[in-house]
Amino acid sequence: MSKESLDDLAAFLVVAATRSFTRAAAQLGISQPALSAKITALEERLGVRLLTRTTRSVSTTEAGERLSRSIGPHFDGIASGLAELGELRGKPAGSLRITSVEHASQAIILPALARLLPDYPDIVVEVIDDYSLADIVAERFDAGIRLGEQVAQDMIAVRIGPDFTQCVVGAPSYFARHGVPGTPHDLTRHSCIALRLPTSGGVWSWPFVKDGRELRVRPGGQLSFNTMALQLDGALAGLGLGYLPEDVVGGHIAAGRLVRVLADWSALLSGYHLYYPSRRQPTAAFSLLVEALRFRG
Repeated sequence: MSKESLDDLAAFLVVAATRSFTRAAAQLGISQPALSAKITALEERLGVRLLTRTTRSVSTTEAGERLSRSIGPHFDGIASGLAELGELRGKPAGSLRITSVEHASQAIILPALARLLPDYPDIVVEVIDDYSLADIVAERFDAGIRLGEQVAQDMIAVRIGPDFTQCVVGAPSYFARHGVPGTPHDLTRHSCIALRLPTSGGVWSWPFVKDGRELRVRPGGQLSFNTMALQLDGALAGLGLGYLPEDVVGGHIAAGRLVRVLADWSALLSGYHLYYPSRRQPTAAFSLLVEALRFRG
């Protein structure tokens, strides 16, 4: 098989994993028209259509899905083999792709990478923040990071952070106008800033617990965002109530910029875990990352 064909197959796998010509082109470091030409040439050589393209999305056809499943592991093996050769130079090397969520990335991953990467200049880490529950095998991630309760049982899971508490908060100006909720049920009469979930298109329901009683409230209001940072900014601006991790809002509460309410109902969420398939053979670079992230509290 020609090198051109191998390059085109590798490009196809990236498009199939990212479901986007734009993201795939950026990852491959080529223009979108050049990437499209590669895929078209590959489809013409194989005589089958591999991808279904619309103005909004890209998905694999049945033939494309079969090809991705059959050749994907071989390309992964090539990447692992090259990484292992790189490690013979004296230090672990290789590229690692992680799917995470912004809270874990900011509070856990970035500090760990700040300690790890200066000593290992040949390790490259890509972190993709996404609240959807990505299929890390199909989308060719080395690992994922999610709350412990969200990790599938067939995955190897490593705890990387402690359990943490969520806090309902609002700006003093908001409570001056709208009053203070006494129970989670009162939130239905307040403007709550929602977190939009990409997988379902719905919003995250806020969990509460008190004296063994659990309930969830679907936040309603004028605002919803797909990032926690914008939820925080909205709460600070007095536009509504946010439900955010205690470590994110603690400084603002101490400074008087935010006020915490319903503290006796706040839910304790299971800590973040890094997870990966049990059949994965970790490279030295991946093992270093796991140890750098491992929670030892």
